[in-house]
Amino acid sequence: MSAIGRIHAASLSSPRLRRLLKVLGTGQTLTTLDIVRRAKVMAVSASISELRVHSAEITCVRQAAPSGVGTCFYYTMTKAPDLK
Repeated sequence: MSAIGRIHAASLSSPRLRRLLKVLGTGQTLTTLDIVRRAKVMAVSASISELRVHSAEITCVRQAAPSGVGTCFYYTMTKAPDLK
């Protein structure tokens, strides 16, 4: 019985989203932990969702962790948002 809607996304001038864009802008595929360490962003999936509201195209792939225990999420930005 919940309403379906959009998240409240910070503007692209947000320092948090700017750091995230800089890290993702390298074109590398990064794990959640890579992003936390490089961009100093703790809520990675929520921040990725905010960038998607601003028309960024970011893929997310879930794979087995390199250690063989658990899974990792890998993010790649294929299209940056328009920074107008």
